[in-house]
Amino acid sequence: MPTDNVDSQMDEKYWGEDSFFGGDAPLPKWGGYLIVVLFGVFFSLVTTSIVKLEEKFVGTKITSEFFNTAGRDIKIGLTASVIVSQWTWAATLLQSSNVAWQYGVSGPFWYASGATIQVLLFGILAIEVKRRAPTCHTVCELVLARWGHAAHKTFIFFSFLTSIIVTSMLLLGGSATMKALAGCDVNLTSFLIPWGVILYTASGGLKATFLASYIHTAIIFVILLIMVYSIYIKNYSTDIIYDYLDQTVDHSYEECQIIFSDNYRCSGRDENGGTGCGCYDGETISIENCYDGDKIAGTHYDDDIGSRTRRPRTYACGYVVNNRRGSYLTMLSGPGLMFGIINIIGNFGTVFVDQSYWQSAIAAKPAAAHKGYMLGGMVWFTIPFALATACGLAATALQLPIDSFEAGSGLVPPAVATHIYGDKGALMITIMLFMAIVSTGSAESIAVSSIAAYDIYRTYFNPEATGKDIMRISRYVIVLFGGCMGVLAVILNQIGLNLGWVYLFMGICIGSAVIPLWNLMTWDQASGTGAIIAAWSGMILAIITWLVAATIQSGAISVATLGTNEAMLAGNVVAIGSSGMIHWIHSKMFPQNYDWESMKAIPLLDQDKSGLSDEDLDPVKLDEAKNWIARVGWSFTILIVVIWPILSTPAGVFTKDYFAFWVAIAILWGIAGSFIIIFLPLIESGENILLVIDGLFGTSMSSITAPAEVEFKTVEADKQADDVEGKNDDEV
Repeated sequence: MPTDNVDSQMDEKYWGEDSFFGGDAPLPKWGGYLIVVLFGVFFSLVTTSIVKLEEKFVGTKITSEFFNTAGRDIKIGLTASVIVSQWTWAATLLQSSNVAWQYGVSGPFWYASGATIQVLLFGILAIEVKRRAPTCHTVCELVLARWGHAAHKTFIFFSFLTSIIVTSMLLLGGSATMKALAGCDVNLTSFLIPWGVILYTASGGLKATFLASYIHTAIIFVILLIMVYSIYIKNYSTDIIYDYLDQTVDHSYEECQIIFSDNYRCSGRDENGGTGCGCYDGETISIENCYDGDKIAGTHYDDDIGSRTRRPRTYACGYVVNNRRGSYLTMLSGPGLMFGIINIIGNFGTVFVDQSYWQSAIAAKPAAAHKGYMLGGMVWFTIPFALATACGLAATALQLPIDSFEAGSGLVPPAVATHIYGDKGALMITIMLFMAIVSTGSAESIAVSSIAAYDIYRTYFNPEATGKDIMRISRYVIVLFGGCMGVLAVILNQIGLNLGWVYLFMGICIGSAVIPLWNLMTWDQASGTGAIIAAWSGMILAIITWLVAATIQSGAISVATLGTNEAMLAGNVVAIGSSGMIHWIHSKMFPQNYDWESMKAIPLLDQDKSGLSDEDLDPVKLDEAKNWIARVGWSFTILIVVIWPILSTPAGVFTKDYFAFWVAIAILWGIAGSFIIIFLPLIESGENILLVIDGLFGTSMSSITAPAEVEFKTVEADKQADDVEGKNDDEV
């Protein structure tokens, strides 16, 4: 067994380690718990204070409509910021670097492009909501108005399931990272994280969620720029990372076993430029010391399956199976492309079936909805693309001892940050991750509470519910949902499912609801009965296909065999494909020929018509907006999913110059996105900010006048007035 290339770029402090986070945590345990608890309290105070200041000095009125729709007047910048924040899951920061660690440059690209197009295309649905149902509160209300109660109950189930899956991934990624960085107990952390979300979401509703999302997004982008700058400019360079990745790929399987073994050591360079690397037996360092007969002694680099074409590589070392020349630096990657397809299908479900995205569309001003989604999608692209291109590739290039389970749990960015900055890096990534968790978590909490209040409580239990009733139920559900999700995260941790597994699985469960919901808003012939059949049949067929594929591939069903790319791909494709075909066939056989009138008749609970003026709902402007988002959304989708990969194909394995160009695109996109997402919301809200300053300090900086107190009547107040009027009539 020739093993003459065991010179590794691994830092000597990691020699002999079997995992990166196997030793002492970089942060104290009390510090981890303090972050989890205090950040929730901090954002509760900040966001609630801002909402109260708006109420006092800007004239905002807190009603049930405002609590669940943020007044329907959110502008482009804040809409984009909210979309970026909602779509920046723990998986965005963690799983994207895992696929870079596994597949190389193709992983971050397919993560970013495969999860951007859904937001871009959802902009079409966002403007359709404004055109067809300007007074709605939830996506399930739209289903009820068009397709009736049976379909309504079906899509309540899929909406809840989507929020549960998304929140599960947040807690799995968050608890694993807090354990790695601070030694926190994963079960206790799973319970504590939701409470940071519950506090300000229950207090301030959707507007507080949006304001917190802006702060979260700004912090995430600042830390992203620090990480990318540190890896490619300050500490290393594109040329250094390129050379290290080349060296990593050159290692044979046996050499990787030696590098990741108990007694691996290097004695430094000799006079000929070589290194004395091998294993230390207490006296000498040599390659011969690494062998115990025909086996590598004390290796951590295992080959459990024994197949050279499909082995679970415990560490990122050696060639990448089914990549061009085994390189990390190529878009010609079989597993990368396979992940991209799974990613595209799965993320259609977590956007189109997630009430939080419909809620953001409902909350946006009609003139801002489509542009906010477009801008948000384009800015969000840079988070997984730039961050994972930096952290994921650096982890592999530096041969950090990150094992496959740590990578699958999302610990690649924490490992890289800790390696570069020590305790400060661990703290930085912890804050960044917590921003992503609480931001998306708050959006999911308000989404679930809205469906529970409007679609379950008001529809099936109390049709005469008042605004106060809706706000009370919403707050109860926010608290209940947060507590239940903590329990679910504990169960998933006990089963042994990690972030990467759940991420690939989500499309199998919810992908079948995607095309029926698209047809709901875009096709007048779409059948309600067909939508029900398509959603349930698609999910059942997907699960069957997934189980059969795992059995055929591996001969057994287990968490590991069900988690392979091939099995997950089969289930995901069947989920969305079979559902779409079933709904199309049924709708062609039994078309509804819908006139869209019942959607427009969805009633407001409070007579709060902010964001619903004639100017806002001008049909000509809405038609122009629809045409614009359809043209731009589809064009950008084709660009990043088809044209960009095709143009990268002739490059084969990247040269140093091509890789430098690739990284430059990521860095420049990150800088531009950071400036837009941080400063545009402030510029658009400048007058309101000045109004608050004027009110607090008695200045006259704003060019507009604070609105006078206006009479505001709720449905409940109208009823009381009618009762009084009736009594007066009786007395007369």
